[in-house]
Parts: sequence; C-alpha cells; structure tokens
Amino acid sequence: MTAEQRAAAVRLLVLDVDGVLTDGRLYFGSDGEALKVFDVRDGHGVKLLREAGIEVAILSARRSPIVERRARELGIVQVIQGATDKGAGFAALARAMRVSTEQCGYIGDDWPDLGALAQAGFAATVADAAPEVRAVAHWTTTAPGGRGAVRELAEFILRAQGQFEPALRRHGGQAAHRDA
Repeated sequence: MTAEQRAAAVRLLVLDVDGVLTDGRLYFGSDGEALKVFDVRDGHGVKLLREAGIEVAILSARRSPIVERRARELGIVQVIQGATDKGAGFAALARAMRVSTEQCGYIGDDWPDLGALAQAGFAATVADAAPEVRAVAHWTTTAPGGRGAVRELAEFILRAQGQFEPALRRHGGQAAHRDA
C-alpha cells in the first residue's frame, strides 16, 4: 500500500509534540519550563484537517501547561501528556475516538515514538527524525520538526483525500494555473 493510500484512510491524526510541533529544544527558566516555540503554519494545518473532518490528538511523553494551552487554541480535545508508553497511549486514543488503528495517522521523531508508529495505519515522521524512525515511517516530511512539518503532513493527507482544493477555495485561494 502506498503512502497516499494510507493517508487517504486517516480519520484521526495523532501528533507528538517535542521534535514535531516544536523543534525539540526545551527552554527552562528558574521556575521550570519557560516556553516552547510553535509554528503558526502547523497550527493552520491542524485547522485545515479538522475542517475536513479529520480529528487531531496530541500524545506527548512530557507534561507541559504550554501544550495544554496550544491544544485549546487549536481546538484539540484529546491530549495525553506524560505517556511513558506511546504505543499504549496511541491505542487508547484510537479507542477513545472509536477508530481503528488502520484509520489513524501518527507523526513522531524519536525512539519513544516507535511503538505508536508501528501501530499506525499511516506512520509519518519529520525530516530531522532519528534514522530508526525514518526507517519505519511510511512518509517523511521535507521540513524539520517545528518548522512547518505538520502543515506539510496536513496538506499531504488533504491531497490524498481529495480535500486540498476545497480547503484552498474555502480559504480564499485557488490553485495556480500556468499556461504551457
């Protein structure tokens, strides 16, 4: 099965945070984690997926109030943080959302993501992921984590599902046409 065929079946996309929604760097102040940097294009990609009827969830090994806030801003309701076993967390999200794992996509970047990636019907990763993760992924972004990779993935899924052009029209654009 091709990556496009796998992406066409996605009804739930589960996102890792550090290294996927962020560039993986952690900033600490004297009171603990001070900030995480998110790319606005990734947030718009999440919005586009949700508008197309694809649910989005977050699965992170770390715990952060910053992630909770970003999830609220993006309308993501299903958020699991502190997941020491991402394979189990992924399976729990699929059950909670009442979709088969074959209808789930997952994007991760490092070894802790391998359990979830192995279960996902569509396993994706970012350009700067660990080699072991790239080896098992069905599809890899050209963008690194935290720099538009989730937006790139969202557009890939929308194209695979025939939803890209309608989304572009809804947002005031149209596909560029060039004369040959």
